[in-house]
Amino acid sequence: MNRIPFGIQRLDTAIGGGAPPGSVVLLSGEAGAGAREFMYTCAVMNGLAETDPDLFDLYYGGISPDATSPDEVHYVSFTSEERQVRREMVRAMDEEIIDSAIDNVEFHDLSPEFFRLSPVPREWYSARTTNISELGDTQDRKDVPEALGEQLTEHAPGNLVVIDSLADLISSTTESLPWSDIPVLLKGLSRAAYEWGGLILVHVTRETLDEVRHGQLVDAADGTLSFEWESGGSARARTMVVKQFRGVLSRIEDENIVRFETEIGDAGFDISDVRKIR
Repeated sequence: MNRIPFGIQRLDTAIGGGAPPGSVVLLSGEAGAGAREFMYTCAVMNGLAETDPDLFDLYYGGISPDATSPDEVHYVSFTSEERQVRREMVRAMDEEIIDSAIDNVEFHDLSPEFFRLSPVPREWYSARTTNISELGDTQDRKDVPEALGEQLTEHAPGNLVVIDSLADLISSTTESLPWSDIPVLLKGLSRAAYEWGGLILVHVTRETLDEVRHGQLVDAADGTLSFEWESGGSARARTMVVKQFRGVLSRIEDENIVRFETEIGDAGFDISDVRKIR
C-alpha cells in the first residue's frame, strides 16, 4: 500500500493517489470553510468504495494504481452519537451515498467519557443506558485519552480513522488534561500511526486556537490541511491550502499549486479549481 485515498478525486490525483500510509493529518478550518465537510466526505467515500463499487465509481472514479482503499473506516466522536453525525453528513452530501456507505463506517461514541466529569446531566448523554448494570458500566468508564487510545490501538492499524474533534478536548482542558498534554498526545499518535499504517484525520476548528497553540499542533502532525474563506468583491470562496505534509507537499510544489479552490456538492467536499503560480 503506497497511498490511501482521501476520497476527494481531484485532490488524490494531484498528490499521487492519496496520503502516505501512517499519516496523521490535521484538518484545521475556519468555521464553515469546508474542514468538516472534508472529514465527512473522506469517511463516507472510503466506506462507499467497499459497500457499493458502482456508486463509488460514479461519484469518484477509478482509484490510482498506487493507492488502496482502507478495509475499514472508523469515526470517533467525543460529543456526538451516530445519528447526530449522520444527520450532519446528510446536510453535506447526497443521502443516497450515505445510505450506501454507512454500513462500512463504524462509529465510536466517547461522549460518556467526555462528559462524565462535567456539569452536564448524565441523562443528556447516556440515554442509551437501559438497566442498572449498564449504568454501573458508564460510571466506571476510563478518562477520554485512555478510551481514545484503546479505540485507536484496536482499530487504527491499516484503516482510516476520523477524530471529531480536537476542539472538544481543547475546550475542556482541566488540571487532569492540561493544554500541554494535547500536542504531546498528537505527537504520540503520529509515532504510533507510523507503525500502524492507515490514515488518521484529526479535525480542529481554527478559531479555538491562538497562533502559538495552532503551531504546536501543526508541528505535531504529519500533515496539515488548512481550510479558509477568501473574499473577493462581494463574493466569498472556500479554499484549501496544504500547509505542510511529508511526502505530499513536494508533489504539489512540483505542480506549482499554491491553493485549491473548493466547493460542496452532491458528493460532499470537492476541488473546483487549482490556483497555480503564474
